Amino acid sequence: MSAPSSDAGSPAHALFERFLRAGQCQEALAAFRELRGHLGLQDTTGLQLYRELKAALNSWSAKALWNKLDKKAAHGDYEQGTACASTKCLVVGAGPCGLRTAIELALLGARVVLLEKRGSFSRNNVLHLWPFTIHDLRALGAKKFYGRFCTGSLDHISIRQLQLILLKVALLLGVEVHINVQFKRVLPPAGKAGGHGGGWRAALQPSSSALSRYCFDVLISAGGSKFVPEGFVRKETRGKLAIGITTNFVNRHSQAEVEVAEISGVARIYNQSFFQNLYNKTGIDLENIVYYKDDTHYFVMTAKKQSLLKMGVILQDKTDTESLLAPDNVNREALLSYAKEAANFSTNYRLPQLEFARNHRDEPDVDMFDFTCMTRSENAALVREQHGTRLLLGLVGDCLVEPFWPLGTGVARGFLAALDAAWMVRRWAGGAPPLQVLAERESIYQLLSQTSPDNTNKNVSQYSIDPATRYPNLNLGAIKPSQVQDLYLRGTVEVDHKGRRPERLSTGTMAGDTYEELLSWCQAGCGGVEVTDFVRSWRSGHALCALLRRLRPDLMDFDSLDALEPVQRHQKLLDAAEQELGIQPVLSSAEMASMTEPDRLGLITYLSQLYEAFKPSAGSEDIATKSMSSRGTKGAILFLSKLQKSRNLTLKRAQ
Repeated sequence: MSAPSSDAGSPAHALFERFLRAGQCQEALAAFRELRGHLGLQDTTGLQLYRELKAALNSWSAKALWNKLDKKAAHGDYEQGTACASTKCLVVGAGPCGLRTAIELALLGARVVLLEKRGSFSRNNVLHLWPFTIHDLRALGAKKFYGRFCTGSLDHISIRQLQLILLKVALLLGVEVHINVQFKRVLPPAGKAGGHGGGWRAALQPSSSALSRYCFDVLISAGGSKFVPEGFVRKETRGKLAIGITTNFVNRHSQAEVEVAEISGVARIYNQSFFQNLYNKTGIDLENIVYYKDDTHYFVMTAKKQSLLKMGVILQDKTDTESLLAPDNVNREALLSYAKEAANFSTNYRLPQLEFARNHRDEPDVDMFDFTCMTRSENAALVREQHGTRLLLGLVGDCLVEPFWPLGTGVARGFLAALDAAWMVRRWAGGAPPLQVLAERESIYQLLSQTSPDNTNKNVSQYSIDPATRYPNLNLGAIKPSQVQDLYLRGTVEVDHKGRRPERLSTGTMAGDTYEELLSWCQAGCGGVEVTDFVRSWRSGHALCALLRRLRPDLMDFDSLDALEPVQRHQKLLDAAEQELGIQPVLSSAEMASMTEPDRLGLITYLSQLYEAFKPSAGSEDIATKSMSSRGTKGAILFLSKLQKSRNLTLKRAQ
């Protein structure tokens, strides 16, 4: 290894500066590989690599970065990099969430191998960042790699720049990153008569990859919504049709471009004259539009279907959304013109010479999609065991929960899930019983879809992988180990292509007095709204509206909700109940509005909180006579326990 030098002009420091400034994925990997070779660290991995780099590089820029990372690594959760020292992890996907998870696992001391099927970072789209995400990235030294990171009031960054920042941090912390390698599936350990033995491995493409021999005991999938490992069940949520268009234009960073103001979000409901003028002058009819500047000029908008049909973007109207937006039903040139004119009009034609940026296919970077169809996994983790060897599997990013992009929740909740996954691995490595690890992870996962900057802990500087630092009123025992036994899979996994929910969450056979008690209470409280079940009756939001009006007539202006769509109606009601009554949502507004059979237990969980908080005292006949009680959440858990016992009793009697 080369001796440390304070000469900023030395070859080692020159290579380090080249690595810091690298603007492409392969450029960064090549510069880092050359730096390691120059310092004789080709075979050094993990945190030992970080320590060796820190000892060899002491220029001003290097020391400034080491100070940031040392402060991060000194947190007690990592136990000085020994918490997961015997753990071998495989992370699939080098998107922001996969890289962020890999960084945490490396800080815990695990050996981390990360696979990415692509050979470059090419996503120009810009991400909105929550305050905690900005603080988190600054703590990782983001500005040392990208000087323009969140300068002034900026709160966004392109996906590719975010990936580059996180890639460089991961490499410095000893994560082994391999591009152009595609994960296909997990391979279980062989039996006594088997071939490879050892432990769990991965089937890869190309199959000749040396990584095919890597055995791991933790798999974290961040491979996107299209890829979820065997054993996980996906659920689709679909709301009212909304067609999104994203487009990126070349940013030459000229003075004229700098002077054009960004549009953090303009919605029709708040600026009807803007959208009416846009329609009158161009024929373009939008619901909203956002414009951010980063590496590109990035626009995202929601277009009305009739406008797209009239302008010739969509060729034929079709009831099936997939067919409606299929490539053979879209006039690509008309779509480019539509997006460009919308961008020009919204910026008062002040962006000179708009030229489309190119995507990874070397085509104009414009995309149209239906963002109201979102999927989420029924559970965040599971354990597989075969021939006595266990594997912990976890999901992060879009393969866990697809984001609703207009709210900017994707990367924020993605980072929260990455921290949650790292905490799970820490518990696993620390010897916690597998079912306890799974129960805690699922208890935390229940909170993820409802997180926002307003309902997470305000002191973001104290955030760590410990979920208690991030989620107020966290209850790690909300789900019991006995309820997640179906997530411990032994032997061969049968893939459930029908997407059925695991038995632990099925309420199809639930019966008994407790179930009827809650239903009768809701029927009495909903007045003139018919309630016959815990699925169909609640989709419109009118039942929940009637129930809350009866319980707390002064809670809000209930009449104002009549004109809203079901998703918006539910959102208003959920927000009011959470802010004024302390009742935490269990399902999102979109899930409430598209209620299906698998959502029933989630609705029962939510309604049982209201039931325990407002049920009449002994001798009282009025459903709303009891004031809000601090026992609401605890009572809900007891009520669910009661329901579960009733269900178990029914199942035993049926056997």
